Formats: sequence, structure tokens, C-alpha cells
Amino acid sequence: MITPRPSASRGHFDYGWLDTHHTFAFGRYYDPRYEGFRSLRVLNEDRVAGGKGFDTHGHQDMEIVTIVLEGALEHKDSLGTSSVIRVGEVQRMSAGTGVRHSEFNPSLDEPVHLLQVWIEPEQVGLAPGYEQKAFTSESKHNRLCEVASSSGRHGAVTIQQDAAIYVASLDAGKEVEHDLGDGRAAYVQVTRGAILLNGQKLTAGDGAAVENETRLTLRGDNGGGEVLLFDLA
Repeated sequence: MITPRPSASRGHFDYGWLDTHHTFAFGRYYDPRYEGFRSLRVLNEDRVAGGKGFDTHGHQDMEIVTIVLEGALEHKDSLGTSSVIRVGEVQRMSAGTGVRHSEFNPSLDEPVHLLQVWIEPEQVGLAPGYEQKAFTSESKHNRLCEVASSSGRHGAVTIQQDAAIYVASLDAGKEVEHDLGDGRAAYVQVTRGAILLNGQKLTAGDGAAVENETRLTLRGDNGGGEVLLFDLA
């Protein structure tokens, strides 16, 4: 069963410096129908104006994955990490027993467009940690590229949960397939363009929850599209 989540149905707030869409309940946005999906707890799409960002704040017991779609994001945390996340890079921060961090757009002129994902860890009280890796455009061109997983295989960042995140950039008419194991589910989020998910059209900002399916076919539609696929226990 595939349950679409149209872009316009997400929680949306525009604060001037921050234009944000929430797939699941977050901050001021609450909908009892959308409090998460399996271990996927937060899926926010943010556009942050030049020179603006999130002041130092704390997190605990959450796997936080950040993917930059356009621009760059500067990160500093209480673990001593200071880095800039750019297009093609994926950051994983395990909040664990507690971590504080800030996130800012280092450009004064250009906005940064990003996705931030929160995944509930397999257990609480884990040690905090940080990881950042780059993935080439070729690695996701007309193929599923694993960027985060519990095993950290294929160069993916490691998350403390039985889950995996894939990205793909599909040309029009090109398709990839993904098999789901017994009892597993998926969430699909389109970040650019348009795709067909088992024949159902999704465009930028749209998502879909998938349960009781054994195989997913993702096909680039019209001018093609970019997509995230979450494989969840």
C-alpha cells in the first residue's frame, strides 16, 4: 500500500529568514496523523536565508542526518566539531546522551536548501558522535546510492538503527528497483522534479509512506527527478 503525502499538505511556516516544511509533527506543527513513520521521526525541508541559522541548542537520543540540496551549511557542536556541509555531502550527528550544536548559512547572499532527518535510535543513552561523508553525482545517477545505514557499508554514514537512506537522481524514463524485506516499510521523498513510484506520480516536495509492498520501482518522469528512499524496520 502506497499512501501519498502531497507537498502542500505538510506543515509550513515562513519566518522570513527560514522557510520550512514539516512532513511530521515538529515544533509548532502538530497533526496526530503524522507523528512519524516507523523509526523516522522528523523530515524537515528548510530554506535558510544568507547569514542566518539556528543558534546553539541541544538534542538527546536521536540520530540526526542532514543533506544539503543547494548552498552550504556551517555546523559547530559541543563535541568540538566545526565543519561546512556542501551539496553532495551527508552529515550524521548522534545526539545520544546529549549534544549541543549550531547551524548557520555561511553565505551572506545565497540561501541554503536542506533536508534534516531525525531517526529514533535503537536504544537510548548511546555515546554522542559525528560523521560527514561526500557522495559524487555519478554515484546516484540513475542508481540508488546508500548514504546512511546501520552497517555503514558502501561508504555510508552509520546510524544506530535498523534503517537505511538511499538517494537517486533519475533521468526521464530511467528507473531503479528496490526490494523490501519481510515486515519492512519505506518512505519516499521527492526533492526535485518528478518521479513515478510504482506508477504513481510524485513531484518535488511530495512524499509517500509504503507498507505491505515487496518491490518499489522508481522511474524518472518528464524531466526526471531526485528522490530519497528510507528503508525502515
